[in-house]
Amino acid sequence: MSELGGSSRPVLQRRGSFSNALQAALDGVAVLAIAYLLIQRQIGVLNAHYTVMVMLLLAIMGLLYDRFAIYRSNSNFTGKAARLMQAWSLAFAVLLMLGFLTKQTDIFSRRLMAQLYVLGLFAQLFLHLVVRALQKAFVRHAVEVDNVIVVGTNQLASYLSQRISHNPWLSERVVGCVALAEEADAPSAPVEGLPPVLGRLDDLIALIEQHGARTVYFAIPLHASAVVEELYFKLLDQHVAIHWVPDIFSLRLINHSVREIAGVPVLTLSETPLTGTRRLVKALEDMVLGTLILVAATPVLVLVALAVRLDSPGPVFFRQSRMGWNGKEFRIWKFRSMVEHPVETDTVQQATKNDPRITRVGAFIRRTSLDELPQIFNVLRGEMSLVGPRPHAVQHDHEYAQRIQQYFARHNIKPGITGLAQVRGYRGETRDINEMVLRVQSDIEYINHWSLWLDLSILLRTFRAFTGKNAY
Repeated sequence: MSELGGSSRPVLQRRGSFSNALQAALDGVAVLAIAYLLIQRQIGVLNAHYTVMVMLLLAIMGLLYDRFAIYRSNSNFTGKAARLMQAWSLAFAVLLMLGFLTKQTDIFSRRLMAQLYVLGLFAQLFLHLVVRALQKAFVRHAVEVDNVIVVGTNQLASYLSQRISHNPWLSERVVGCVALAEEADAPSAPVEGLPPVLGRLDDLIALIEQHGARTVYFAIPLHASAVVEELYFKLLDQHVAIHWVPDIFSLRLINHSVREIAGVPVLTLSETPLTGTRRLVKALEDMVLGTLILVAATPVLVLVALAVRLDSPGPVFFRQSRMGWNGKEFRIWKFRSMVEHPVETDTVQQATKNDPRITRVGAFIRRTSLDELPQIFNVLRGEMSLVGPRPHAVQHDHEYAQRIQQYFARHNIKPGITGLAQVRGYRGETRDINEMVLRVQSDIEYINHWSLWLDLSILLRTFRAFTGKNAY
C-alpha cells in the first residue's frame, strides 16, 4: 500500500477557538472604553500622552496574557481569576516601570491610573465570568457529547480520564479504558479514579464499535510507544479522533513544556524558566531591588565591616568558589565570620552549632544572616539573584550530586541570597542527607513555579526565616 505525500502544514498547531478570540477582544475593548471614559471625565481630552499610555498598556497586556495562558487555559474560574489578576497587575507594574525609566510619571494622574487598574480588573473578571457561563450553556445544550476510550490503566490514564470528565469544554465522556498486554498480564494494585477496564488492547477495535466511541487517547509509558504506530492506521479506518499523551511523568520534570521548532513538536523535559521576557523580568527585578537594598543597607554594611575588622585579625570579606547558573563557577562574597584558618582543598567542613572557629561578631552576623549581605554585589554583577537556590561549596555540590538524583537540576536558575528552601527552614548545617533532599526538592519546586510574585513573597518571608533557630 502506497503512502500519501506529506502536507506542508506544520506538525504542531496551536488550537484556537472563537470564544478565546472573543474573550481577548472583549478584554481589550473594556480596558479601552474604561480608559477613554476616565480620561474624558478627569482630563477632558484624549491627548497624545494618554493615547500612547493606553496603546502601550494594551500591547503589554497582549504579551503578558499570552505568557500567563489567560486565553488558553480551561481551569476553574478561581484559578483563572488569580492568573488574570497577576497578569493585569504585572502589566501595570511594567507600565509604571517604563514611566519611571522615561521620567514620564508626573504627566499622568495617579487617581486616574488607580481607577483604571481597579475598574479594568473588575470589568475583565466580570466579562470572563459571563463568557464562561455562556460557553457552558452552549456546550451543555448544543454540542453532542462524544464517547472516549483511554488506552492504558496507569496513573496517567486515571488522571487524564478525570480531567476529561471534569472539563465542560471538551464535550467528551470517558466510557472506559483498555489494558496494554503488559498491564493485563501483570496487573498491579488498583489505580484510584481509573474508569472501568473494558478489555485488552486486542479488543480495542470491537470496543470502539460497541460503545460508539469517537475519540481514543493513548496514555502509555514511553517504552510502549510502538503501540501507537502499530494501531494508528487501523484506527484511521474507524473514523475516530486519535490523541497521544506520552507518560513522561515518571521523570522528575524541570520546567517542562511543549513547543515547536519550525512546526516540529518539541517536548521539553528540563529547561531554565529564565527564557525570553522572563529572563528580562528577573534581571530587572534583581537590578532595581538590588540597587534599592544596597542603598538602604550601606550603613549596615559599613558597621558590620568595622565590627569584623575590630573583632579578630584577618580580612573583612570571605570569598569562595561556588557553582552558579548552568554550572558556571563564580566567587561568592560574605562577611568573614570565622577566625582566619587554612582553606580546605579536598573537603569543606560545614559550620556547626557552637563551632569554635566562629568569632563573637561572626556568631551574631551568622544568626541574623548579616554575613550574607555582601552577596548583593554578586547580584548586581549578574552572578546571583536575590531569590534562588542557595549556592553550596563546589566540593559539597559534587558530593551531594553522587547521593541525590537530579541534584544539579537546581542550577537551572541563578543561585540566590534567599530561596524557597530557606524560608521553609531548610538552611544551616545538614546533619542528615534527607535534610539536603528536602532542600533540593524545594529548589526544584521553585524552578518549576518561578514567577515575579513568588520571588516577592519569598523576599517578604525571608526576614523571619533568616533569624530562626537554624541560623548559625
